[in-house]
Amino acid sequence: MPETHSPASTRPVLSVSNLTTALRQRDGGFQTIIDDITFDIAPKETLAIVGESGSGKSVTALSIMRLLGGKSSRISGRVELAGRNLLDLTEPQMRAIRGNDIAMIFQEPMTSLNPLMTVGAQITEVLIRHRGMTQTEARRESLHMLERVRIPEARARLDEYPHRLSGGMRQRVMIAMALVCKPRLLIADEPTTALDVTIQAQTLALMKILQEEEGMGILFITHDMGVVSEVADRTLVMLRGKAVERGSTAELFASPRHSYARALLAAVPTLGTMEGVALPQRFPAIDQVTGKAALPPPPVDTVSADEPPVLRVRNLTTRYAVGRRLIGGPKFAIHAVENVSFDLRKGETLALVGESGCGKSTLGRSVLRLVEPKSGEIQLQGTDIRKLDTTGLRRMRRSAQLIFQDPYASLDPRYRVGTTIAEPILAHGLASRAEAQERVARLLERVGLSADAANRYPHEFSGGQRQRISIARALSLEPAMIVADEAVSALDVSIKAQVLNLMLDLQESLRLAYLFISHDMAVVERISHRVAVMYLGEVVEIGPRNAVFGNPQHPYTRKLLAAVPKLEPSRRDRKPMLSNDEIPSPIRAAGYEPPKRSYRMAGTDHFVCEN
Repeated sequence: MPETHSPASTRPVLSVSNLTTALRQRDGGFQTIIDDITFDIAPKETLAIVGESGSGKSVTALSIMRLLGGKSSRISGRVELAGRNLLDLTEPQMRAIRGNDIAMIFQEPMTSLNPLMTVGAQITEVLIRHRGMTQTEARRESLHMLERVRIPEARARLDEYPHRLSGGMRQRVMIAMALVCKPRLLIADEPTTALDVTIQAQTLALMKILQEEEGMGILFITHDMGVVSEVADRTLVMLRGKAVERGSTAELFASPRHSYARALLAAVPTLGTMEGVALPQRFPAIDQVTGKAALPPPPVDTVSADEPPVLRVRNLTTRYAVGRRLIGGPKFAIHAVENVSFDLRKGETLALVGESGCGKSTLGRSVLRLVEPKSGEIQLQGTDIRKLDTTGLRRMRRSAQLIFQDPYASLDPRYRVGTTIAEPILAHGLASRAEAQERVARLLERVGLSADAANRYPHEFSGGQRQRISIARALSLEPAMIVADEAVSALDVSIKAQVLNLMLDLQESLRLAYLFISHDMAVVERISHRVAVMYLGEVVEIGPRNAVFGNPQHPYTRKLLAAVPKLEPSRRDRKPMLSNDEIPSPIRAAGYEPPKRSYRMAGTDHFVCEN
C-alpha cells in the first residue's frame, strides 16, 4: 500500500519503513505482532493509529522507542528520526533521544510514574538530564508546565506523590513531563483516555499549540474516533498487526474502504443520538468482516419506582486531611465529596460525570467504605453500612463490587488471571476450586476473551484486555450493585460496545444497579437512566438522562456537553482555543464549612444547584 505524504514538509520528522516486530513466546519461538508497517510523519503533522486492543498500536510505538527487550523481541525495517536509523543506535544513544527528541505519553500513568518520587522531582529530572538546567530552573519550568496542563494548585502538586492524584491528574502530569523538553516527535499512546471532556479538549488544544510553535510531529494512538476526527491530519487503521487502510482523516471518515474501518466508525457512540429515547440502548453489533451492523434488540424497562432503592445515600461528606501543624492537627482538608444525596434502584444506571478531581471516584469508594466518609448515611439493601464491623463489611461486598479505573494497578502481577478472578469466588465459599475454574472460563468468554487467558499473567495483555479481566472479576460474585469507575475508558470502540452491551444484558437479566463513573458523555447518554453532574465534590445537577442532556440547566453541565469531540474532521482546521481559567481548588482551611446549597426543581426528578 503506497504511503501518501502531507504537504506540511518535504522531509519527515519520522520515517518508518517495513517495520516488523516479533515477540518471544513461552515456547521460545517468536510471533509476529507488527507486520511490515510503513508511514511518515512530517513536522506539524499528526498521524493517528487506530484499531482494536491487541491490533499492534502500542507495540508499534514501543518498537519505535526501542523499549521492547532485546532478548524478547526481534525488530526489523527502518525507523529514521532526522535521518538516523534508531534501530542501529546503541542503548546509551537511545537514552539521549528518549524524552528529548522523542517523548512518549503512556496509556497507564501509574505504571510510568515512580511512586517513590514526587511529581516535581520526576519532571525536573527530565530537564536536568536533557537540558542541563539547575534544580531551581528546572523546578520553575516544571511548575509552568503543570500550570499549562491545568493542574489545580500546581505549586502544591509539585511536592505530591502520584498516588495522591486522581487518574486524570496523573495523566496530565505525564503529558507535562513529555512536553517539557519540546520534542521533535511526540508519541501519544491513549493520552486522553483518563481525562474528562473539558480537560481533554484543553489538552488537545495545548498539544496543537505546542506542535505549531515547535514544529513537532505527533503519532497519536487512540480508540476515540471523535478525538481522531479533531486532531489527526492522516489516519492509519491497524488490524492484527497489519495496516489495512490509511489516508487523510477527512477521506477515511467520509468514505472508509476497508470493512474493518467501516466497523470501527459504525461502533462509535455519538452524542445526541438518544434524543427522545427514554431507556438505555444497546450498541449495534458490528461484524468485523463485513462491516455491517445488526440492529440491537429493543430495551427492556428494568426499573420500578415502587421498590425500595438498592443504594440510598444522604448528605455524604468525605474529606482528606492535608498538612500537619506541630500542635493541633491538620492545617487543611480536601473537600472531596460534600453533602451528596441520591438513590439508586434495582436495574438502574446512575452516571456520575464531571472533571478529574471533582470527587467522582471518591464518591464511588465512599459508598463501599473503601474510603471512610466523614459524615452522612449510606444504606445498601436497607443496611446502614457505616455501622458494619469488619465481618459485616466482608459480607456486604459480595453484594457490591467495584471495577477500578486503572486495571494494571488493580490486578496482582504475580498471579495468573484465572487465579485473580477465582479468588473472590473461593473467598466467599461460593464454589469448589474446580467449579470456580469453570466459572472463570465462562466469565472470560463473556467479556470477549478466550478461556485459556486464565493461564496468562496481566502483563501479557493489552490495556483494554486487562480492563475486561477486571470486569470479569467484578461479575464473579453476581453482585446486586456495581460501581464502575471508568470501566470502559481503556477499551477501543468495538470492544467498548461489546462490554457495554454485556453490562446492559446483565442488568436486564439480573436487574443489576450500576453507579457508572465516566467522562465519556456519549457513552453516558447511551446507557444511563439518570445522570448526576459533580463539580468540586458537590452534585450541581441531577435528573433523568434525557432532561440533563436535552435541557441542561447548570452552566457547568453545558460546559461539559460543549467540550465533547464530534465526528467532524472539518473541525480540525479550527484554531485551538486554550483556556487559562484556573480550576478552583477543593483544598480548604481545616474547620471550614461550605455554605448549604439549595436546589430548584427544573422538571420531574430534575434538580439544579442554585448557589
